Amino acid sequence: MPKTRKKLKERYCSYETYAPGTLKLRDVNLVARVTDDAAYDKELKALQLELLGLQIAYFQSGRRAIFAFEGWDASGKGGVIQRLTALLDPRGYKVWPIAAPRDEEQRQHYLWRFWKRLPEKGELALFDRTWYGRVLVERVERFASEHEWHRAYGEINAFETMLTNDGIKLAKFWIHIDRKTQLERFRARESDPFKKYKIGPDDWRNRKKWGDYEAAIEEMLDQTHRPDAKWHLIPGNDKKSARLAVLRDCVKLLKKD
Repeated sequence: MPKTRKKLKERYCSYETYAPGTLKLRDVNLVARVTDDAAYDKELKALQLELLGLQIAYFQSGRRAIFAFEGWDASGKGGVIQRLTALLDPRGYKVWPIAAPRDEEQRQHYLWRFWKRLPEKGELALFDRTWYGRVLVERVERFASEHEWHRAYGEINAFETMLTNDGIKLAKFWIHIDRKTQLERFRARESDPFKKYKIGPDDWRNRKKWGDYEAAIEEMLDQTHRPDAKWHLIPGNDKKSARLAVLRDCVKLLKKD
């Protein structure tokens, strides 16, 4: 094979992951707190305005980006996305809340429904849960066979590599909380008539399998943390701290261009 062709094949037909153990849940600093509300409001507004400017620049240059959010139940993904998009032009982004696949989607390869939701030219796409459901909930709840979820690591890495090779900026966020914080938020949701719809039997059942999910998360990080599509582990016990951390990372990613 000619040398030039070999280099192209190595660059575009393969992917490289970081060494296993590079990211660990136990290393996340869950004691991080925002103690100055005025300073929080000031930084939040500044980051939101900066994201608006970057969104406009992306639109004008036809660039695309994806922010993918995963995390424990009640970790605060929705609140993070709400602050992230607060000042963005609604014509230039889409938020995709991902639930269990529908009948049509179940008849296709599991990545099919995500191909349909990729950002258009000049657009940002935000996924509230993602294709990683294959190696998380589908693995733990046995909706996918062991062969299927093992195979999914290679499929997901290939899928994301195709996106990043095509110029899409991709950041993946895992919002991490401890079991005590999750229990407090579950109970708060049950007593709040405006949040009660967010809690159900599935959430309590998943909580009982915390250890199984933790093992799945650790393996997911080992298998899919790559230089072109990094995982960002966000401390989520304090919601305000988590929101600022995510917005800072999103600004940093978009400013690379």
